[in-house]
Amino acid sequence: MDATGPWKSRRFTVTQRATLKADRYVVTETLRDGSAGRVLAHAEQKRFSLKEELTFYGDASRQQVLFTVKERTLLDPGEGFDVLDAEGKPLGAFHERFFTSLVRSTWVLEQPGAPDAVGRERNRFVAVLRRAWGWLPLDLVPFAWPYHFDFTTDGKPVMTVDRKTGLRDRYLVDVVAPDLDLRLAVAQAVALDTFQGR
Repeated sequence: MDATGPWKSRRFTVTQRATLKADRYVVTETLRDGSAGRVLAHAEQKRFSLKEELTFYGDASRQQVLFTVKERTLLDPGEGFDVLDAEGKPLGAFHERFFTSLVRSTWVLEQPGAPDAVGRERNRFVAVLRRAWGWLPLDLVPFAWPYHFDFTTDGKPVMTVDRKTGLRDRYLVDVVAPDLDLRLAVAQAVALDTFQGR
């Protein structure tokens, strides 16, 4: 897969496949009829590491690194995450707005040479319900209600991330902005699952 080249579609699905040692994700192209197309990337986040890091691979054997997401600092998680290509060059970054996210999660997606895109949970009621669920002693019961994020720049849509109902975490991502690097979109979509509320 050429991560910098045009993909057949600007819609993709991110599916989590958790294991004991790592959280793994598969990113697949989503065709116009809603069916799954080719696999675009595999991602893995090792658990119990000091700094959060996600690595995206071009194959299931995890030999070909496409890009990585690295936490900026241990001291302040609000500093955010950098997205780097296979050679370690910056593609962009994202961070969660702490105070705004206390009620409704808000993320800022940054791409060099482009204005920031701000993503917010679409439904305020679901956002509050999801926050309340986190305070309940229900660690073994996942929050199964679907939730959605809309990313915009100056009121114009950039991309949407819709969590689908089901036992497995699955997200449908629609990229609207033609100049958004799809690697950044993929990284942000996975972050909405793995870094949410940290």
